[in-house]
Amino acid sequence: MKKYICLPCGYIYDPTVGDPDEGVDPGILFQDLPEDWVCPVCGEDKDKFAEVEE
Repeated sequence: MKKYICLPCGYIYDPTVGDPDEGVDPGILFQDLPEDWVCPVCGEDKDKFAEVEE
């Protein structure tokens, strides 16, 4: 599963972890996150994220 990084703050969304504080269960791919989901660290929208190259 691909990880995505928030460009402004460096937070990495890892689909194997999800975002439990916002009710996002593990296994949810980045592209399947709700449209109103924002970075839990800085509040930026999904369009400020980029795929992490591994």
